[in-house]
Amino acid sequence: MNFLAHLHIAEHCESSALGNLLGDFVKGNPDNQFSSEIVQGIKLHRFVDSYTDNHELVREARLMFQGKQRRFSGIALDMFWDHCLAANWHHYHKMALSKFCQQQQTIIHNESPKPLLPERFTQVTGAMWQGRWMESYQDLDNIEYALQRMSTRTPRMGELANCFSTLDSHYDELVKVFNTLYPDVLNAARRF
Repeated sequence: MNFLAHLHIAEHCESSALGNLLGDFVKGNPDNQFSSEIVQGIKLHRFVDSYTDNHELVREARLMFQGKQRRFSGIALDMFWDHCLAANWHHYHKMALSKFCQQQQTIIHNESPKPLLPERFTQVTGAMWQGRWMESYQDLDNIEYALQRMSTRTPRMGELANCFSTLDSHYDELVKVFNTLYPDVLNAARRF
């Protein structure tokens, strides 16, 4: 799951939105770095990532990616799951996606202990809010663009850009995977 799903799951579980976004940006034990609410959100994020990565449906979906692509299939699928969620948002939330994103931005801004946030988190989320990334995930072309951008971060990530062809060619099958996977993730996150 990526940014949109983590925020949706945070709200679904009444967990810290900030903590659930910070999960990819904080390494090690967060207990002494943040409030208990934010720490619980970070732990929920990590649980969701682990649960999703180890889910039988995701392991099977990763087999669709051939050769070197398979190494980056987890990243590509996380982006694709956010596309599925954004494209069918009305099935998962009564609030319009644009309004939900604005609400989450305000919540995170109000929840943020400014001097303690990792610089990379501040940079990425600043660009995310300004570029309205989560809303753009509705359009599959923007997933392709995001994967291309991410693939340029380091030379070893170059193959990530090629993962889009697998997402595109297996689109309908992967949407069916998401439709079964996401309710499982929501239920597991609620139990966590």
